[in-house]
Amino acid sequence: NEPKCRPGRSFVEVIIEKYSPENFPYRRGPGMGVVMIATPQGSPMKDRLNLPSVLVLNSCGISRAGDQTEIAAFCAHVMELDLSHNNLQNWHEISKIVSNIPNLDFLNLSSNPLVGVSLDPQCVEAFAGVRRLVLNNTRVSWDTVLQLTQELPDLEELFLCLNEYSRVHAPRAPCPSLRLLHITDNSLHDWAEVRKIGSMFPSLDTLVMANNNLASIQDNKEILQRLFPNLRSINLHNSGLNRWEDIEKLNFFPKLEEVRLQGIPLLQTYTNAERRSLMIAQLPGISTLNGSVVSDSEREDAERFFIRYYVDCPEEELPCRYHCLVTKYGKLEPLVEVDLRPRYRAQVEVHCDEKVEQVNIRLDQTVAELKKQLTTVVQLSANSMRLYYIDKNSAFGPEEMKYNTRALHSYSIQDGGEILVVPKKK
Repeated sequence: NEPKCRPGRSFVEVIIEKYSPENFPYRRGPGMGVVMIATPQGSPMKDRLNLPSVLVLNSCGISRAGDQTEIAAFCAHVMELDLSHNNLQNWHEISKIVSNIPNLDFLNLSSNPLVGVSLDPQCVEAFAGVRRLVLNNTRVSWDTVLQLTQELPDLEELFLCLNEYSRVHAPRAPCPSLRLLHITDNSLHDWAEVRKIGSMFPSLDTLVMANNNLASIQDNKEILQRLFPNLRSINLHNSGLNRWEDIEKLNFFPKLEEVRLQGIPLLQTYTNAERRSLMIAQLPGISTLNGSVVSDSEREDAERFFIRYYVDCPEEELPCRYHCLVTKYGKLEPLVEVDLRPRYRAQVEVHCDEKVEQVNIRLDQTVAELKKQLTTVVQLSANSMRLYYIDKNSAFGPEEMKYNTRALHSYSIQDGGEILVVPKKK
């Protein structure tokens, strides 16, 4: 059974309660049992605990570390630690936990109340081995973020979502190890702030900054190439981009392959198909758009669509990309629209004895319904007539319409065709 959460508990208390034999008595499959590294004179509880290498202690009311000797004994093999949604509001207590987990690679501190809490420089060393750090919804200050990025030599992934950042400032030296930055759901409206992110993290591979209402991309090609030389993936979902010029500037990121750009004002007036085609045509270097791979055939179709879309625009309003694509494919004429829907009506000649009438008939009705329609035309009851369809362009003779429940469109009736009405013999 899971332990009940109580406020003000220590890290040690929680792991002893959660992973003691009384609460976690059985192995849950191969390799899921105790993984312990021998240490002299360990805790008497040490050999009885069933701790995994991925330790999840979210929402357990943890506010302090507890006995550091116990932590070192219990957690020598732990590599990933989730402490999200606890009550840790002191970096000193967090450092006591982390400093005693020597193999720690991943640390999640999301939704702990760290707003306004300073990080003592002596505590920073405890985090030196962490490679992936999650600080979502902690309101941790940007100064503290810089302290961590300066002192974590192996930091590769950093998550800073929901922290109310509207401005950032660069450190005294860049952080060359960081590859991935999630900074979604903040308030970074000005491209000048994104420019600082580029200078801070020169090796950045993936930048996820959805839901920031970014207004525009303001730098030129030379600056973007210098600031983001390794950026391969960018997420700008729900930003405020409203000009095609901003989309064109994404081509200036030299290694960009993946783009996510849904929910931006620029695309609101287009259909889903138009959005995707126009975006693919504007971004010749990307291989994935909004999570879907762009195939060679889709790219060609999108580029041809782009030419036709703008073919009637005034010269001064044509995007630069239009001229590049015309050089590639030539100036394409608009596609002929072909209506493939089934015909609904036809104008036919109805012949009965010497009488000929022009009649407009519905093709979705049955033969029986047509007979009822013709009773007033040929002055015969529906039961006393036989119908034949004559296609003037066919080499075959009249085709009797003998099945009352059959729909007229199945006879391929065309405008100008003839329907012959023959009275049944008594």
